[in-house]
Amino acid sequence: MFEEAADASNAVRAQLQHGSAAMRALGAKLRQLNPRAVITCARGSSDHAATYAKYLIETHAQVLTASAAPSVSSVYGIPQDVRGCLVLAISQSGRSPDLLSSVASAKASGATILALSNSADSPLMAAADFVIELNAGPEKSVAATKSYLASLAAIARLIAAWTEDAKLNAALAELPDLMDRSWALDWSAALPELQSAENLYVVGRGLGLGAAQEVALKCKETCGIHAEAFSSAELRHGPYTLLRKGFPALLLAQRDGTRSGIEALAIELGRRGVPVLLAGANAAGSIVLPAIDVAAELAPILLVQSAYRMIASLAVRRGLDPDRPPHLHKITETV
Repeated sequence: MFEEAADASNAVRAQLQHGSAAMRALGAKLRQLNPRAVITCARGSSDHAATYAKYLIETHAQVLTASAAPSVSSVYGIPQDVRGCLVLAISQSGRSPDLLSSVASAKASGATILALSNSADSPLMAAADFVIELNAGPEKSVAATKSYLASLAAIARLIAAWTEDAKLNAALAELPDLMDRSWALDWSAALPELQSAENLYVVGRGLGLGAAQEVALKCKETCGIHAEAFSSAELRHGPYTLLRKGFPALLLAQRDGTRSGIEALAIELGRRGVPVLLAGANAAGSIVLPAIDVAAELAPILLVQSAYRMIASLAVRRGLDPDRPPHLHKITETV
């Protein structure tokens, strides 16, 4: 996990060096398609990438984006009217039966399928109308890291091409070097609070919500911490009451309209005696974790990569092997 997360910058660097013309052509096809909605279809870490895609698509392409429930097709067998929609299917392996069932049903119902996968010869890629190969290379750790970060980079490239966003394209050109810097950041200040923690909330908002979901999942599967992800807005609808001394909160922020709310939450929780770990912002009473000030669209990529390094170290401190979480397999074949 540690080595693969460290190599994520090279995976993104290779991705950016190839396929630029194909990505521009795909962007032109999406403008021509002009989908009435985007439906994301994914599981696990890939679904967290889909959350990132939702916010990026809705804020840049201004197209309504929602997550599919694969069991509607794979278990209930109910077809849906998705004519004129774009289905964005994301999968590292491209082999999960329920994902393939959902894609087949959507295609039969008139949707256009765009697949992102790290497996070029997968059934998912074969079933799609358009494909984006992640080219992240082999990933042996059960906990996906570089393929997840490569997914986010590919999604950002897709939206930049779709919307012809020159500013986002320019920011993407600097992303691999920024990732090298984010990997080197020291988040060890979080370890004393998390080493014996049984529970953790990971909080983000907007473009950063998917990052919070991903960090929480990795804390669960590699560190054995009962970690849950919340939007900073949703936190107040019940979950807020559980936070207390001994129940830490990790807050992730990016430079956009959501950051002030994250900072205000950090101050409020600190006053209640909640251990607050804060990355991407600054607030009195928090343990501030270093982060690179970057365009909001790319901040989740850098924050997750820094978190991966900390989580890999935390798992070892807790006596666990982050590469081999108990009871889990690299490819999850959900029906």
